[in-house]
Amino acid sequence: MAGIIVLGFSMQWALGRSTFMAPWTVHAHALIFFGWTALYVTQSFLAGHPTAIALHRRLGWIALIWVPLMVAAGIAVTIMMVQRGHAPFFFTPLYFLIMNPMTILAFAGLTGAAIVMRRRTQWHRRLMFCGMTILLGPAFGRLLPMPFLIPAAGWAVFAAIIIFPLIGIRRDLRVDGRVHPGWWWGAGTIVAMQIAIDLIVLSPAGPAFYRVVTAGTPGGVLPPSAYPPPPMGPIVTGR
Repeated sequence: MAGIIVLGFSMQWALGRSTFMAPWTVHAHALIFFGWTALYVTQSFLAGHPTAIALHRRLGWIALIWVPLMVAAGIAVTIMMVQRGHAPFFFTPLYFLIMNPMTILAFAGLTGAAIVMRRRTQWHRRLMFCGMTILLGPAFGRLLPMPFLIPAAGWAVFAAIIIFPLIGIRRDLRVDGRVHPGWWWGAGTIVAMQIAIDLIVLSPAGPAFYRVVTAGTPGGVLPPSAYPPPPMGPIVTGR
């Protein structure tokens, strides 16, 4: 999962589609989210070594600060991009505004549940895994041919990330002969998240929320449910 995140974002830089001229909020968002990826990899390594379990448990408390930071940063950058009219052109502005907060809140919910169940190791590790899975969305959004997947770009990303819990389910069936309920709760949350995004976007509440968020900004003059035209010239992300 960490490799996919590194590949997705580094490829944009290598292709000249990403710029360090982005606002400081975008850079802070990137550091906070990749910091979580580094922490998750470290914690997974420590959990696999019995002599390092004590350190694993101490480092785990960082999540109590880090996850709220991620929620705040993720929502703040989403609002900034929508208000500036810079939502990716393969999503409607309304879909982008609803999708990003929903995914970060689903991640926070699964991670919070994993922390609460930290003494039930089999639940803890599966819920943490499913929470991390949700964070793969932006990386897959940079790896998949998103412009060609309109109007199902959001579901294409979902189809990519849900593969990871399915791999875990297959592992349980092969090794344990049964599926741990943690997978059903984790994968079920991801499925429910994706369905909820569409339901909110299609409901009257979605456009009303968009109007409140974008009132008086450049994004407010854009049709919330229409796909923006592709940018002229090179595609640049992270604006």
